[in-house]
Amino acid sequence: MWSLLDRRFEDYLGSFMLAAMAAIAFINVVVRYCTSFSFAWTEELTINFFVWITMLGTARAFREGGHLGMTALYDALPRRFRRVCYWGSVLLAVCFFGALFWTGLTEVLDEIDLEATSEALGIPVWWYTIATPAFSLLIIFRIAQRAVEDQRANNF
Repeated sequence: MWSLLDRRFEDYLGSFMLAAMAAIAFINVVVRYCTSFSFAWTEELTINFFVWITMLGTARAFREGGHLGMTALYDALPRRFRRVCYWGSVLLAVCFFGALFWTGLTEVLDEIDLEATSEALGIPVWWYTIATPAFSLLIIFRIAQRAVEDQRANNF
């Protein structure tokens, strides 16, 4: 059963979405090559799935502690200053993704109010953009999860 507490949630969902993107793009290439017809909706799906996969990859990076960081100054600091620097970066990351959640949620609510639909498939646009606030919350959860694990292991 998939859940947010499952350590591989992002891996499973991202793998499924990447496979779907590859299949959709492949089918479109074959159809374009063999006929003069092209599926306009394939670009819409692959672009939006790419954004979703990027957000899932960010959550995975925070979960694994593998996000990009410049540690030259951090490594040179005494342990107690490293702890302060670590928690400062956690706070900044949570604030950033909290702001992204808020602006994403505002966008979704506006798209619902305006009844905006996508050009190729004609589906509500918020079906695509709901990923920004949802995955922002997932990223915040993974940041907190990593911070708790680092605190328990005294990993500073």
